[in-house]
Amino acid sequence: MLHIDVMDGHFVPNLTLGPAVAAALHRVTRLELDVHLMLSEPLRYVEDFVRAGASCITFHLEADSPVPDTLKAIHALGCRAGLVLKPATPAQAAFPYLAQCETVMVMTVEPGFGGQAFKEEMLPKIAALREEAERQGLAPDIEVDGGIDCHTAPKAAAAGANVLVAGTALFGRPDYAQAVRELRAAGFTQKSFE
Repeated sequence: MLHIDVMDGHFVPNLTLGPAVAAALHRVTRLELDVHLMLSEPLRYVEDFVRAGASCITFHLEADSPVPDTLKAIHALGCRAGLVLKPATPAQAAFPYLAQCETVMVMTVEPGFGGQAFKEEMLPKIAALREEAERQGLAPDIEVDGGIDCHTAPKAAAAGANVLVAGTALFGRPDYAQAVRELRAAGFTQKSFE
């Protein structure tokens, strides 16, 4: 997958690309687009990103858009949907919505800027989400974003994550292919690259 961080400069202090750039990426890759909306009002942009080629849209539980309405809108457009939890948000906040999510993403850094260090105190949150999903008889992807590298990937996977987002660990290296090989050798079996 190609993980696309969309930031509005309001929900997070950074500003990034919009649907037009996502559509341009969709035209030149066969990879699925995993669109992560870091927006105050994600519901307003769901249709635009689905039209741009999103395969999965995740948005923050802490955003202003109503969670049930936003999940329903994403699904109504034929797209996979999921929730994202900031570091301060407990895993339990997502439990009521797990049956409506194909993905739940744990941010192991504060969203908005790449290159931050992985917060190991997020590992129990990953484990709690996996455990609750299994208790409910569900199997959503548990995605982890933030500080993923050859040292943290195995820890996140061991806690229950099956999708890992690598940004700096890949794009901060001169040889992307070698970086991917090293991540995979470290136990990085499911891949999502920003």
